[in-house]
Amino acid sequence: MPLSDAGRVFYGEDRVICSDKRSPRQLLADIKGVIFDLDGTLVESSLNFAQIRQDIGCPEGHDLLEFVDAIVCNHQRTQASLKIQQHELADAAQARWLPGAKQLVEHLCFRTIPQAIVTRNFQQAAAMKVERNSIPIERIVTREDAPPKPDPSGLIAIANEWQIAVSDILYVGDFLYDIQAAQRAGMVSCLYAPAAIPDYAKHADMICHDFDLLTAAFAV
Repeated sequence: MPLSDAGRVFYGEDRVICSDKRSPRQLLADIKGVIFDLDGTLVESSLNFAQIRQDIGCPEGHDLLEFVDAIVCNHQRTQASLKIQQHELADAAQARWLPGAKQLVEHLCFRTIPQAIVTRNFQQAAAMKVERNSIPIERIVTREDAPPKPDPSGLIAIANEWQIAVSDILYVGDFLYDIQAAQRAGMVSCLYAPAAIPDYAKHADMICHDFDLLTAAFAV
């Protein structure tokens, strides 16, 4: 049965659905590389964004990183950045694989499909999460390496490194910025939404509720 979401119709089987009448397997048939978000996609995250906003004085509705970048005083900007990093490191210390994510990554490794991570984390926190969970992905782009999502620069840089057409790369993430970055890069976007489908899901090419089924869709 097709699922209607905010005026757009998604088709699919079980809990992986696509924005056109192709099956998930058909949509993924030409994919030659996969880029993942990190927090909320590969690993769990318990970042308290309300507390972070309070700590740095960022109003609701403003992007945290953009707010910090706009602080004129160098000392205040540095202090705000350090406070965000402290929250990220505390989160990294307890981050664990999300259900099905490890199996998906391992399956892609088995298929020799190149993988990378593009995250808005800073480098130390991202490295902790990858190392503590033995995530077998070496290429990691953080906000210190490229402008943070929704800017597509990090995604495009990886496509260039791989020498793979952007249209043949799948980007998987759990938030609006992930979908926007994938769209702006010209990549196929997959929204990981294990619970309720958010309003911005209408912008994704694919919605995945269950990584085990996405793994199956990649199967030969």
